[in-house]
Amino acid sequence: MERSPDHGSSPEQAPLSSLDEWEEDLRRRYPDPGSPDVDANGTVEGEPFRNYEEGTRDGVREFYRLNHRRQTVEFARAVRKKYLPLRTRRMGLWEAVNELEKLVDDSDPDTDVPQIIHAVQTAESIRADGHPDWFVLTGLIHDLGKVLCLWDEPQWAVVGDTFPVGCAFSDKIVLSEFFAENPDTQSPEYQTPCGIYEPGCGLDNVLMSWGHDEYLYHVLGQHLPVEAQYVIRYHSFYPAHREGEYGHLMNETDREMFAWVRAFNPYDLYTKHEAAPDMGRLLPYYEDLAAKYFPDTLQW
Repeated sequence: MERSPDHGSSPEQAPLSSLDEWEEDLRRRYPDPGSPDVDANGTVEGEPFRNYEEGTRDGVREFYRLNHRRQTVEFARAVRKKYLPLRTRRMGLWEAVNELEKLVDDSDPDTDVPQIIHAVQTAESIRADGHPDWFVLTGLIHDLGKVLCLWDEPQWAVVGDTFPVGCAFSDKIVLSEFFAENPDTQSPEYQTPCGIYEPGCGLDNVLMSWGHDEYLYHVLGQHLPVEAQYVIRYHSFYPAHREGEYGHLMNETDREMFAWVRAFNPYDLYTKHEAAPDMGRLLPYYEDLAAKYFPDTLQW
């Protein structure tokens, strides 16, 4: 492996042994409804779907402790000033893909494939089901924002479930008890369901916790259909698209577009497997597809 996800960071920066550890926990929290192990009562082998305590690894718990403590209104505004407008570097889409190949999990005993394999597996599953080409491309690129991990950003500011800041935190957010350490909980202004927002204001007017979703949306969004923009921006917003929370902040466009976010989620969660795709055969197709939507160079 050329470079690990934590690349020598302190324990507080990298509580997860790998980025895959968070993704594995997602699949544990949200088992495939089509699995033969999932019964009609929403249980897997007798265990409730949403049991955050049982089986949650220490690294995942520490990750969410840091995430929930530090994702504040102040941080969300400050990190946007750092990365937006986009001025970190200029590179093409495939240069970013090559960066993503460096995110290899050498601590996972079950797999040693880079993140790009997951990206192609996701895209190929979408293509096999006959979806539009922009949706296929979205499957390929949806995690490219994780390059932030290679630019010395801590894991808690790159991956993890996303949520609004500046209003009351939903108790449906994973390990929500850790929000007790978040300074925003001491501000009465942020402790109502709407907080600093108006009902139905629309998610574009809501300050979300920072992560790879929000970053990539700003890098690539203008080149993609609005449906793809929503998938990229909100695919980690599990409290909304899996738990039905924060509907009071959404407008009609949000509700319509979230149908695509929900449609994308199973491809993201359930297509990762050990059978590696034939990259040599597939990459020319994806290179041509990317060229249809993106210029040769992008501002990151």
